[in-house]
Amino acid sequence: MDDRERRDGPVILGVNRTQDASVCLMHGSHVVWCIQKERLTRRKHHWGSLGDFRDVYRERLPGLERPIDVVVECFSSDREIERLPAYERELGHAVDFAPDCRRARISHHLSHLYSAFHPSPFDEAAVMIVDGQGSPAADFTETWPGRGDTPSHWREVSSFYRADRHGNIACLGKQLWDRDDGYPVGLGMFYFLLTQAMFPGEGNEGKVMGLAPHGDPGALHLPDLDVDGMQVTMPAAWTDLLRDKTRFRYASDDRARFHDIANLAAAGQRAFENALLALARALHAQTGMSALCFAGGTGLNCSANDRLLRESPFTQIFIPPAPSDAGTSLGCALYGLAEVLGQPCEYRWRDDYLGPPVQPAAIERALRERDDFIVTKPGDIVSAITDLLVAGKVVGLYQGRSEFGPRALGHRSILGDPRIDVMRDWINAKVKLREWFRPLAPIVLLEEADGFFDMRRASPVMQFAAPVRPEMAHVIPAVTHVDCTARLQTVGPDDDPLLRALLASFAARTGVPVLLNTSFNGKDEPIVETPAEALATFGATPMHALAMPPYLVRKRSEPEAVA
Repeated sequence: MDDRERRDGPVILGVNRTQDASVCLMHGSHVVWCIQKERLTRRKHHWGSLGDFRDVYRERLPGLERPIDVVVECFSSDREIERLPAYERELGHAVDFAPDCRRARISHHLSHLYSAFHPSPFDEAAVMIVDGQGSPAADFTETWPGRGDTPSHWREVSSFYRADRHGNIACLGKQLWDRDDGYPVGLGMFYFLLTQAMFPGEGNEGKVMGLAPHGDPGALHLPDLDVDGMQVTMPAAWTDLLRDKTRFRYASDDRARFHDIANLAAAGQRAFENALLALARALHAQTGMSALCFAGGTGLNCSANDRLLRESPFTQIFIPPAPSDAGTSLGCALYGLAEVLGQPCEYRWRDDYLGPPVQPAAIERALRERDDFIVTKPGDIVSAITDLLVAGKVVGLYQGRSEFGPRALGHRSILGDPRIDVMRDWINAKVKLREWFRPLAPIVLLEEADGFFDMRRASPVMQFAAPVRPEMAHVIPAVTHVDCTARLQTVGPDDDPLLRALLASFAARTGVPVLLNTSFNGKDEPIVETPAEALATFGATPMHALAMPPYLVRKRSEPEAVA
């Protein structure tokens, strides 16, 4: 399909209205862009609300001036769906509908399903959706065994399917919660409550995953979760402990309690992983399929994902780059393509660079507005970046379209030398301003990955944690976690060419085809989206340089190198 055919396809708009709000525009099977609201408003995990199209999306995103042929929306577990008439009026004023525009609204786990299976590489697969809570039964837009006996206010917490490319999708079962706060159920709810015990607020589950290897999973003598088929419940030992809102509350200045908190994280991570494996085994026993698609917020747990890959009976696993609620806008758009229009889905999620295109003029304009920096245009920017990295400098990298999911994959990244042990601590303390125990990730040439990591497959979107080979842990200490694992991104011959060239250049200079990579953002900020935001974050942190190909930006008063 060439660019003209893509532009001439039906225009499909997918909208996730609630948690981690996001929007997706497609022309036929071509994704024009997908983006989270937080990248535009600069508020992490920004929920959807009335006014999003009028105040946020319409003026910031190209292509919404064209008439829309299909609109598919989804809501989640909040009460925004009760304001549907107001949302309808706003959308009608903000976008133009084609004369025969078709509309649909789908329930939460169904949107996750379409975001996971349809862009996967599989012809058929079992599908597992596990998150905190989704739609109430009254709003389900799918059939499933037992629906007729389910009270309308109960909410889905996990759903299990089989799907194929012939349009056959069967929901095999769900776990639902009766909304009794005294008896929470489900694997996603468990990890949410575990996180809240240590780190209140939204989006802190990654902190628990990073903290867990510092603890002893058996120290608190907590049991595994109870798993019966596809139903997960919490033993009283867990629910009683998680009701205590003070004992395990993390405080950066309270090192005396650190090991107690880390022990809880370790016990919770182990219980989560064991239960997730039990669910996968039950689904495999029911379907007999070799391929698994997995989505929902729990799909971001890279340590558990690696155990799924190694220990579950599924031989192939696909986890979308944005498995959390943000990815449901793409799921809505793909539902529009496949079910509303009845067209085959040719889109496959091969990379995660789905943000709107950045025009060179926008970069040049942003640079002109910052005369406090030194801007050069090196003849060989790859060599220039390599020189900085080898000298112990930290370099921001801003290029092309942004990543849709929560991982920085080399388009909105901060890079460093993984051989410098203190590099991780320096970036955590001085650039990210975050907890000292948080790991930083490696990127590695795919063909060299096996020499450094025990990996069974390519990992282009950083969805799996893998063991670092013991003999290499001292070679790349800045990206080796305390348990000798790393959440890595592999870069193959068909992946981003600048990353390939940079890794090859660094390897030629050092013998190490690995770089440290973390997301390009400051404390409590979303990943940068625009050139101006990249320059602002660069200026507000002690990063040494910013590469915005073909430009290299330096500070007039540059911080000292890390080493």
